[in-house]
Order: sequence, then C-alpha cells, then structure tokens
Amino acid sequence: MAHSIFLSKLNKTQRDELMERLWTIQKGVCFISGKPIDLKLHHDNLDIDHIIPLANKGNDDESNFALTFSEANRSKQAADLNLARINWKYKTLAEDLQHKENRNPNLTDILEINGGAKHNLKYKIKDDKIRFCFSAIGKLDIVELPIYQDKLSKERYFFTLLPIEYVHHDDKINPRSIGSNVSRLIAEFYKGNPQLHISLGYIEENEQSESMVKLFDGQHKAAAQILLGVKEIPVRIFINPNKDKLIETNFNAGTVLKQVAFDKSIQRHLGNALYQDRVERYQKQTGRNSDDFAFSEKTLINFYKGESREMKRYIIDAVKDGITYNEDNKLREYIDMGGRAKEKPLSYSSVEKTFYSFFISNDALETNIDYKLEEGKNPRDLEKKQIVHLMNIIAEKILVGKFDFDLGTNRIENKIQQGETIDWNHVVGYRMMKEEILYAWLHYIIDIVTLFFVTHGIPVSGRNNLFQEEFPNQLWLNIENYISNLINLPLWKNKELSLTIFGGKQNYSFWQQIFTKGDSPTGEKILAKPINITEMIQPLTD
Repeated sequence: MAHSIFLSKLNKTQRDELMERLWTIQKGVCFISGKPIDLKLHHDNLDIDHIIPLANKGNDDESNFALTFSEANRSKQAADLNLARINWKYKTLAEDLQHKENRNPNLTDILEINGGAKHNLKYKIKDDKIRFCFSAIGKLDIVELPIYQDKLSKERYFFTLLPIEYVHHDDKINPRSIGSNVSRLIAEFYKGNPQLHISLGYIEENEQSESMVKLFDGQHKAAAQILLGVKEIPVRIFINPNKDKLIETNFNAGTVLKQVAFDKSIQRHLGNALYQDRVERYQKQTGRNSDDFAFSEKTLINFYKGESREMKRYIIDAVKDGITYNEDNKLREYIDMGGRAKEKPLSYSSVEKTFYSFFISNDALETNIDYKLEEGKNPRDLEKKQIVHLMNIIAEKILVGKFDFDLGTNRIENKIQQGETIDWNHVVGYRMMKEEILYAWLHYIIDIVTLFFVTHGIPVSGRNNLFQEEFPNQLWLNIENYISNLINLPLWKNKELSLTIFGGKQNYSFWQQIFTKGDSPTGEKILAKPINITEMIQPLTD
C-alpha cells in the first residue's frame, strides 16, 4: 500500500469512523474476498487501501478507499483493488477445487461461476451462410454470417461474438487447466490492452441443427476475459471438423512445433486421447465392436505403419496419463504439473524422470489389450495400479500431513542456515523429493523387487517389466520397510548439511555415490555406512 497523506492525518477515532463508513458502503464484507467483516472482532486484521493506486492517478481521498482483510490485501499481488478482487475470486476457486477434487480449474469451472455454459446453439446452414440467434437469453435477432473454407485443410468455419451462456469447453482436444499465470492475462486486459488471438471452437452438424459450441483453443484468454466480466467473446467456430485432426494438430503444436507451452502432463493427456482415437479407428476399420479388445499393442503399431513411432509414444502416454490422473493417486496433490510453482515438492518432469522412467515398460505388448483384465492380472493394468500403489506409500510416509504447502520449497535451505525454525517433517519431505535425490533412492526399488522375484523363483522378462508382475504382500511390506528405514536416516534432519550437500543442486551420480559408498564425491562423510538393501527391507527397529 502506497503512503496516504489523507490517512496519516486521521486520529484513531477518525480512522475507526472511516472504517465504519466503508463497512456500511461495502455491506459489511471485505472489498477483495467478499467475506463478512466484524468491526470489533476483526479490528486488528483490517486495512484501508486505495482502490485505484496513487501510482495510477487514483485519488487520495475517501471516495477511493476500501476496507479489506489485511491477509487478502497483502497477498493480493495486484496494486489495484478491483484487480485484486478478481484474482481473489480465481484463487478461491482454485483452492476449493484443489481441496475437493485435487485439480486446478478449467474453463468449464470459470464459465460455471460466471453464468456461462448453459445453452446449445440452434442454427441453419444453407450454401455458404449460417443463420442463428441467441433466443435462450432473449436475443431474438437473427444473425447471418458467411462460412469460409480453409484451402488446405478444407475445414469450414465462421467468426462470431459469442455470449458466454453459449460457450462450452472441450476437455478432450485441449485438456489444459487454467493456471495461476492467468492473472497476468487478467492484468493485461484490465489495462485496456487488446486480445490479439481469438478463441477457437466448433459445432457439430446433426439432424436437430443444434450443438454445443466447444472451445478447444484460447481458453486462457477466454477465462481472463470472463473473469473480468466480459459477457461475449470472439470465436472462430469450425463446422463439423475432423476432431482427430484437431487433436493431432493441438498435440503437434505443443510438442513437435513448440508453438504452445504445453506442460508435459498435458502432452501425455493428449497422447492418451490420440491412443484412444487410434484404438477406436482400428476397431472400425477391422469390423470389430467397440468392446472388442482382442488385439495387442504390437498389432496397433503394425497396423499404423506410417506412424509406428508415434503409436509407441501414444501407448506410453496413455499409461502415464492413467497413473497421473488416477483418482486414487495420493501423490498427485504434491506434483506441480507446470513445474514452475514453489508450493509443491515435486514437478511433473521429475515424476517422468523417476517413477515413469524406472517402472513403466516401453516395450509394446504382444498379449491382447484385454488379456486377463477381468482377473486383475492384465500387464498394463497391473503396471498402472502398482505404480499408483507405490506412489501412495511414498506420499503417506513422507508427505501427507507433513509437507506444508504454505511453506513450500522456496529457499528452505537458506532459511535453515539463517536459523529459522522449520518443522523437520517438512524438511525431510522437501529433501527426499528433490529430483536428483529421488532418482538415487527410488532406483533401489528395482533392486528390491528383482531380489524378491529371484529369491522366490518368480520368472520375469526383464527389469523394465517388473511392475507388470503382481507384487505379493510380502514384497509390498519390504518396500514399505525400505522407505521407513530410509526416512529414518539422520542426514535428512542434519542442519549442517544445508551448507554442503543440500545447499545446491547436485547431479544424480553425486547422490548415487552417497548411497553406495556413504560419503560424497568431495569426501564428506554423510552416512554411517552405505545402503544395504537386505538390511533396509527389514522392519524398522528402535
């Protein structure tokens, strides 16, 4: 808050009277959060701030003041209180969805809280014209627009200004959630800067001549406009497009062409959609029913000879996506899908380089996709289920109820060095989840599984296929014991190590040496003795 000459001249009584007047004008709620204010109970937790900042030529008088909770005002990340109120609305939605459904908001959520996504578009197409109206919201005037055709793709489309009540989100072609960086777009549009790229959507032709208008591109810009109160957004609407081509184009834009900054998790989600599409297309072209999965991954790769490399990637993307978005995955809450935030201990990229790299088999299976599915022993199904189970063990033992999201990962070692008191449970979770450290200790899981299978005479096709074999209860117990013993190692709670091995980013081999030899490459003694798998899988002793 900028210094206010007006406020500095008020005595305590005058300031309290101003608070009461603002409280009355605001109907007794905080200007930013909208939460009820009790002037007596909350007196020491309230701020008076400029609605329009002085730096933006706002007046330094009572007409430009608002009453807010101090917490909301000081975490607003926007000097303008009107903008802060919009950001708070998004923040509240994001926190609510994260708590209830362990996910970030998408365009559907933004539309729903702003009165959108209610109606289908009724239309008539004749020759190269489309006619429609928005009668469901009382706009009865008929709109007639020209239909264009793209010369290369042959896709037909038209442009229109679409009321948000008619806007819907397509989460198959573009499953991206709305990240916190939407606040930058909100600020940009709030300043009066124009939207340079319009959203893309489509309708489907049918006998009823009625369809949802589903947006599949530009949803961040649409969300920012809608959060700012815009009731109509410009859209380029494709008419009955080849959705397979749209999925593929969207996928390529975020991967091969690097046109869109897709998070890796979103790329995998799109890869999964492309895999499902190829399965359905194969079924149709071979005369199979939609529930007939008596064919293998190898069969699909051979069938799509021209894109065999892509098919292999789609198959693995489908496995990764099935693990990441499994509703029972307790580790997901601790994974930052964008890899840029500082609240969560894991990035999706780290998960790919460790869990997925170690435990997902890249070999295309020759067994049918539905092989032993009903018995619960399908190789891919087992692989996904058991990796989720491992993630849950790790989440429960290291992070759940221990890692503090408010404290996050920012400058933890610096805070320890400066003498700040930080819950050691949080520090342990932070340290063990650092990518290079996770890589080193998680790799031992392969040795534990292999040792168990060899000892019990269980044949396996290779170290890359271990999670496609069913793990007996004793093996899971061994894994749990290993992780419990690992957590119990003194190095995780060693304050002095924040200056050395934890003080900067090390590489994988650095930590592999610590675990295999007990000391660091620089000769610093870290462990009393190297990790011994046979000892580590024994129950934890006092």
